[in-house]
Amino acid sequence: SEDGHAQERSLIPEVLQLVEANQLWIEDRNFCTLGLMFGMHRRGAVFVVRQHGQLQGELLGRAQRTGVTRSGPVYEQAMLVRDPTTGEAMRLGRVTIKLKVPTRDGDTELHILSNVPSGRASAAQLARVYGKRWSIETAFFEITTTLTCEINTLAYPKAALFTFCLALLAYNAVSLIKAALRSQHGRKKVSDEVSGYYLALEISRTYDGMMVAIAAPHWALFRDLSVQAFASTLQELASAVDLSKYQKHPRGPKKKQPERMPYQNGNHVSTAKLLAQR
Repeated sequence: SEDGHAQERSLIPEVLQLVEANQLWIEDRNFCTLGLMFGMHRRGAVFVVRQHGQLQGELLGRAQRTGVTRSGPVYEQAMLVRDPTTGEAMRLGRVTIKLKVPTRDGDTELHILSNVPSGRASAAQLARVYGKRWSIETAFFEITTTLTCEINTLAYPKAALFTFCLALLAYNAVSLIKAALRSQHGRKKVSDEVSGYYLALEISRTYDGMMVAIAAPHWALFRDLSVQAFASTLQELASAVDLSKYQKHPRGPKKKQPERMPYQNGNHVSTAKLLAQR
């Protein structure tokens, strides 16, 4: 959204325009709204979403233990929700994970809602699928800190969004490099020891020099390679990489988070709104 102050839920109508039949949407609890859930259901899509505290439904029967994940045992229970505008009812599966370790907010249980048919996925599978969603936060952290997706000097919203999209594209390229390294040096070693920051720094430092030293025609051969040949070339190059040049620096123990203060907007303004008033 061009409006940097837009609340995510205000964009739900635009999100629904992207929903297609037979898609699976995995969502954070801020998107756990009846409007979005019923909208997806009517479009033939399914969802897995963490239950928001404000969304309540009618629990049916008793919770049954159905499996276990690394985070803790998994329980399943049916839940009925109703669309307040139409009265339409929808039966959901409510998956509860009793956490071995509380979240940073002190939660000891996670409640996940889904309309995925029971025959398509077990409660434990849904819990594991939702758990993978947290990797998105890690990706956006790297996009922000390593690839500079937010440049302070870009005041015009379209310019800021364009830069953000370029950072997403660059993240895909760096991810491809990491995949090639994992195939040659092992998943654990690359995940634990290789810094995305130093990878990106190497590319940004050497790109201009490589463009001078190696003329454009010499790069053209990569354009016509098949996917298999390109992957083989990446693996060959990755096997010769000295990972010690891109070593992560282990972080120290986490500091205690300061108490959250009530948000006060102060003098912050939305550039998009100011431009709309001109």
